[in-house]
Amino acid sequence: MWHDVGWQILAVWLVTATAMTLGWAVQYRTRNATLVDAIWTATMGLSAVFYAAVGSGSPAVRGLMAVLGGLWALRLFLHLLHRIRTEDGRYRYLRQHWQDNQAKFFGFFQAQALFTTIFSLPFLAVAANPGGGMAALMIVGILVWLGSLYGESIADRQLARFREDPANRGRTCRVGLWRYSRHPNYFFEWTHWFAYVLLAWGSPLAWLAWLGPLLMLVSLYRFTGIPFTEAQALRSRGDDYRDYQRSTSSFIPWFPKKQGSTP
Repeated sequence: MWHDVGWQILAVWLVTATAMTLGWAVQYRTRNATLVDAIWTATMGLSAVFYAAVGSGSPAVRGLMAVLGGLWALRLFLHLLHRIRTEDGRYRYLRQHWQDNQAKFFGFFQAQALFTTIFSLPFLAVAANPGGGMAALMIVGILVWLGSLYGESIADRQLARFREDPANRGRTCRVGLWRYSRHPNYFFEWTHWFAYVLLAWGSPLAWLAWLGPLLMLVSLYRFTGIPFTEAQALRSRGDDYRDYQRSTSSFIPWFPKKQGSTP
C-alpha cells in the first residue's frame, strides 16, 4: 500500500515546495510574507483534487472529497486574498525578530510545504476508501463539513466587518461568535477536519484521517494558531485584549464570564 501511495505523497511535497519557493521569492521582493497563508490553502485544495484523481477508492467517494476539499480551500483562499495587500502583524513581528533574515524566512516557507504534505494525508485516506454501505457516514460527514464551513465563514465575515469600521481601531471584536470564543474561526476549522474522518471510514488508510483534527488542534494550541495570534493581539490591543482573554473562552464557544468573576 505504501509503495503505491508513496509517489503521490512525494508529488504533493514537490509541487508544494516549489510553490513555497516562488512565494518566498515574491516575499523577498515585496517584504510581505502574508501570502504564505494563501499558498498553503491553495496547495491544500490542489492536494485534495490530486488525491481524488489518482486514488484507488470509490469514484463517488473520491469525487465527493474533491468537491468538499476543493470548496473548503477555495473559500478560505478567497478570504485570505483580502489580507495580503499589507503584511500581517504576526509576520511583521517575525521580520523584526529575525532581523529580516531571508534564510529563516525561506526555512519558514519550506516548513509550510512540509505541513501541507502532512495535513493533506486525510485526503489520501479518503481517496483510498472503497466505499460500499457507508451512506449514513457520508451524510454525517457532509453535514459536519457544511456546519463547519458555515460557522467559519460567519466568524470570518463578522471579524472583517468589525475591522472595516474605523471606530473599532485598537478594539477587540466581541460581536457574534466572537462573544463566545476568542477564536471561533479556528474552532470551526478544527471541526471541519472531522468530516474527512467520517469519509475515510472503511479505508485501509483510515487512521491517517485522524491526523487532520489531531495535528490541527496541536498546531492551533501550540504553534501557529492561538499563541501566535494572541501575542500579536496583546501587542496591538494591550489591556483591552487582556480583558477579553479573562472573560472569553479561548477556543470552544461558551458563554462569557460575568464582569468581576474569577478568571
